[in-house]
Amino acid sequence: MDYLTDRDRGILSPADRAFLLGETEMSHEQSRRNAAARIRNRIRLGIEDCNLLAHTLAASDRQGVFAAVDDPAFVDGVSAMLYLTYLGLKEQGIDFERVLEPAVRRAEEVYAAETLGSAVDVGVTLDVQTDYGTSVDVAADKLRAGKPVAPAELFSVVMADDPSLDAVSTITVQLPRDADPDDGVVTRLARYLDATVTHRPLNRVELTLE
Repeated sequence: MDYLTDRDRGILSPADRAFLLGETEMSHEQSRRNAAARIRNRIRLGIEDCNLLAHTLAASDRQGVFAAVDDPAFVDGVSAMLYLTYLGLKEQGIDFERVLEPAVRRAEEVYAAETLGSAVDVGVTLDVQTDYGTSVDVAADKLRAGKPVAPAELFSVVMADDPSLDAVSTITVQLPRDADPDDGVVTRLARYLDATVTHRPLNRVELTLE
């Protein structure tokens, strides 16, 4: 991972980032718990601040923030924000559509009124189909054995922070026959792992870990 810990403070301070990346020495377990608790509290307060921003931030300021869509770090941050929200709500047994539907509806209504000068009828449907495949343990065993893994298998191992990643220097990813060799998931995983990407025959991608 390539994160700049010393950039300006956002929800996280530079010290928070260093702690999350394991760059901070903690002499006592209680110190670690206190640091984690402070970060959780800042995240909750940051989320609550979004309610104020949604109702008071000037349109020009909102547009100025999202003008950063050409910055890959910003786009990745937006994706990660949605990922955290979806996963966090799912873990609490709350359907993501419960928060998505009113958010999209309100945004479309405001956009129609402010940009088009009209009213709008909005329908929102979220259809998520999940097909659970290879377990993390099986995928990790394939990595240790030097066998090719599918993008979803590698993703599951990375998200689980499985120790198998520390035991290999090269990972071969087997893409589906009709997939783009520059598949977006593999590209993001390579960036996350600080890996060098090499395209191989038979629609395989080799990731060399630094």
